[in-house]
Amino acid sequence: MMLALPALVLIPFIGGLAAWLVGLRGASRAAWASSLITLVLMVVLLAQVTISSLAAGAGTGGWFGHFAMAWVPMLGINVRLDIDGLSLVMLWLNALISLPCALLSARNVADRAGLFHCLLLATVAGINGVFMATDLFLFFFFWELMLLPLFGIILIWGDAGRQRAALKFFLFTQGSGLLMLLAILGLVIVNAQRTGVITFDYFALSQTALIAPIAPVLMLGFFIAFAVKLPMVPFHAWLPDTYAASPAAASILLSGVLAKTGGYGLIRFVVMLFPGASAHLAPIAMTLGVVGILYCAWLAVAQDDIKRLIAYSSISHLGFILLGVFSGTRIGMEGAIAQMVAHGLSTGALFVIAGLLEERLGTRDMSKMGGLWPAMPQFSALAMFFAAASLGLPGLGNFVGEFLVLMGTWQVSHTMTFFAAAGLVLSSVYSLTMMLRVFYGPKKTDAVAPLGVPSVPHLAVLGVAALLLLALGVYPQPVLNLSAPASPYVVSIAQEQAQ
Repeated sequence: MMLALPALVLIPFIGGLAAWLVGLRGASRAAWASSLITLVLMVVLLAQVTISSLAAGAGTGGWFGHFAMAWVPMLGINVRLDIDGLSLVMLWLNALISLPCALLSARNVADRAGLFHCLLLATVAGINGVFMATDLFLFFFFWELMLLPLFGIILIWGDAGRQRAALKFFLFTQGSGLLMLLAILGLVIVNAQRTGVITFDYFALSQTALIAPIAPVLMLGFFIAFAVKLPMVPFHAWLPDTYAASPAAASILLSGVLAKTGGYGLIRFVVMLFPGASAHLAPIAMTLGVVGILYCAWLAVAQDDIKRLIAYSSISHLGFILLGVFSGTRIGMEGAIAQMVAHGLSTGALFVIAGLLEERLGTRDMSKMGGLWPAMPQFSALAMFFAAASLGLPGLGNFVGEFLVLMGTWQVSHTMTFFAAAGLVLSSVYSLTMMLRVFYGPKKTDAVAPLGVPSVPHLAVLGVAALLLLALGVYPQPVLNLSAPASPYVVSIAQEQAQ
């Protein structure tokens, strides 16, 4: 058994409690403790998992690591964690995004900082669990676990309108999660009727999901839950308000990782678990993906609030993930995964930029900004880089993901490819308009804090994200090779030995 897998969940939990206790002696101590836990323990542990997984991956059907122990044997519920290449890439993304969330909160969170970092690390732990759980009850447990702490963060530390935003976030995600629970229970009951065994095991249930006559109905329960989290139009109404009202760390985590749990779920529990039913759903899902790309890009153009602009642009680019996942092509799937990674880095960085602007200018209204480039040249240059990444400039990670998705979609529908590509034109409009309104032209507002060079943590976070996007754009093949999702119909040799 790989004890490192449960450690990926336990370390953030225990570290969160430690940060809470340390925070009783000072807000800055809680932030640095949280950053240290995230940096030293999670990244080192993920490196150990990656090395051991790649060493043991040959001949295991794509599944690298396995952990299992009984939890509720009477109901066939186990603590079962497995990782494949897709899980590893998502775990790395979570580690890379959670570090700046903890680090940058040292400046922004002073009230009850210990509790803030405890909830933040609990969310990180829940996300790690979602990316590894292969017991469907455990998956649902982690799915709910990552939502509740984030709900508390938004409600306590959010901006004006946080109560309404937190309520919408909770109702949308909780309601869709309960629908997924009904689908899980339905699949378990159908499997019990077929085999006489009650189990929530992903691999065992995959056989029933393949042949069950009500598979399309069960699949819809999973699909809607993940479509809400992605989010997909028309289930996107919760996202703009939530992003705008959330504190900077929550916005970064929401856009960088939490939305990707929806894409991960669509791959793992819709396309891989219900291949036949998902193929019939594909034209509808792809159409909704194209609608989301165009509709939300158009809304982004009309925004004055910089965080709402980034929020709508995020939904627009997430439509490419939906297109790639349901294209039914390998190149489309590779593009969707690359887009998840690149989107997490670029959109997370844009929310870092928006948070710093709000902190120093006292406003998010772009009509009140302008002329910031002379006062903040280094910061403005980084903002230009991430705006270029968001609009899909060749040589950066977002271009790789979107180009591969369009190539995969072209094999299915020329018309959808044309309209999806038109969305990239609109992305150029709102990205460059944001730069012109914020960093060029006459200065329109007096700063509430000194401008000049941003803090070292801000520059470090943005610099690392820029380097990663550049590396993904120039040489994406290692990520594409590693991230291929493993089939649920293959139980690895390592798993069999562990059992």
